Amino acid sequence: MTKPHILAFETYDAWDAEPMEQLFTVHRFPVSGDCNELSADTRESIKAIAFKGHTTLGPEIINAFPNVGLIANYGVGYDTIDVTHASSLGIKVTNTPDVLTNDVADLAVGMLLALNRDIIGADHWVRTGQWAGHGAYPLQRTLTGVSVGVAGLGRIGRAVANRLQGFDTDIHYYSQTEKDAPSSWKYHSSLIDLATAVDILMVTVSGGPETAGIISKEVIHAVGPDGLIVNCSRGSTVDEPALLDALEAGSLRGLATDVFNNEPEIDQRFLNLNNVLLQPHQSSATIETRKRMGQLQRDNLLAYFSEKPLLTAVN
Repeated sequence: MTKPHILAFETYDAWDAEPMEQLFTVHRFPVSGDCNELSADTRESIKAIAFKGHTTLGPEIINAFPNVGLIANYGVGYDTIDVTHASSLGIKVTNTPDVLTNDVADLAVGMLLALNRDIIGADHWVRTGQWAGHGAYPLQRTLTGVSVGVAGLGRIGRAVANRLQGFDTDIHYYSQTEKDAPSSWKYHSSLIDLATAVDILMVTVSGGPETAGIISKEVIHAVGPDGLIVNCSRGSTVDEPALLDALEAGSLRGLATDVFNNEPEIDQRFLNLNNVLLQPHQSSATIETRKRMGQLQRDNLLAYFSEKPLLTAVN
């Protein structure tokens, strides 16, 4: 039996690459980004795309593969895929939700703890002999009992809020509509109101044009000089220049972020700040979660080629 032809982006770990090669005839997207490096016959043979990475999958690339009927995304966020254009061509898009929720929420809370207690700075204090030479590390801040705002109460936002309840925090949240949430969680219909009401703002909204810059200069200002922002969503959700201005001026106490604009070539201003905790977009980067993401991506591809309902359709 002839294996279906698919186009794969970027590299996969062996636990994903090997089963993918067994199930499909896999063509690699050219490193140069030039689709014409693949012959016309090859481009026409490809029926689905296994998309991975943070590059943009726009009309130019999609149109180069005229027989594609599915774009199976490796990841929950699909803001780099032009879903509108895909839909106009009758191409279905899938993603891998749920399987990475816990890891993203775990890292978000871990970043908050590390930032609020300056765990990395304290580690450096010990390693460089300053504990012995200069005494106790400077006092940090408590997390228990503070007010925390969750911007976006989807799967990840709810998981973050559930974890932070264990610290006896006062939970506030923003969403387009009020959610079925514990009665003690306070709903805000305005991000400005949310930011004004809390000590810590956790950014968990999904990416895409609808949320671009939603954490605006005004929202950042409302968090205030004693406040913290933790971003585990997308770099595009924050007005990055305004964020950097606030951090440099001391009008925001600190930032922990796993995401940036122009990853991985991030704004160099971040590197000169001592009130930030920076991570390399690794919130889902555990062996267990990456295996589940790869499996779900392949399951969607198999469902498509078997003419069965897609497991996690986006459009």
